[in-house]
Amino acid sequence: MIFIIMGVSGCGKSALGAFLSEKLGWPLHEGDRLNTKGKIEKMDRSEKLKEQDRLPWLLKLHEVIERERSSGSDALVACSALKRLYRQILLHGSKAFPSSGPDQDGLPASSPDVCFLFLYGDYNLIQQRMVVRRGHYMKADLLRSQFDVLEPPLDKENMLPLDIRRSITDMAMEVEKHIVSLKSSPRP
Repeated sequence: MIFIIMGVSGCGKSALGAFLSEKLGWPLHEGDRLNTKGKIEKMDRSEKLKEQDRLPWLLKLHEVIERERSSGSDALVACSALKRLYRQILLHGSKAFPSSGPDQDGLPASSPDVCFLFLYGDYNLIQQRMVVRRGHYMKADLLRSQFDVLEPPLDKENMLPLDIRRSITDMAMEVEKHIVSLKSSPRP
């Protein structure tokens, strides 16, 4: 199974990912580490990213996910994946691009071996967290733009919603229960 920990910046993707990685013994692939220097500099200057900034990054993440899927290993990936299109790119790579033709609409919304862990929370809570964090290039003044483009995942996208007001331990316990239920369910 691949679990993609997603949500706006500052929601706790890295913290939950690190906790789950240690607890489960699964590798964690941090989307932040795949950002280019130019993209990091833009965010550090509080510039909003454009689609052309995100697409190469999403394709790199797709490659990581495919490598883990093909190895049959369990893994965690932490990245924003704010739009449905971005999540489709993570699952299907370049086949998900709107310019790919009529087959793009026929792509499945989910994959039985990939689950999205959607960390959600109130704007004010996340903004407060971002203001106090140090050493991260994604500044709090860009948070509104992330909320503006956020398309929360739908149930059909194979997702587990996690309220960030809960502790990391509580969220991890819910994820572990979800893993058990997924692994005990027959796969299509």
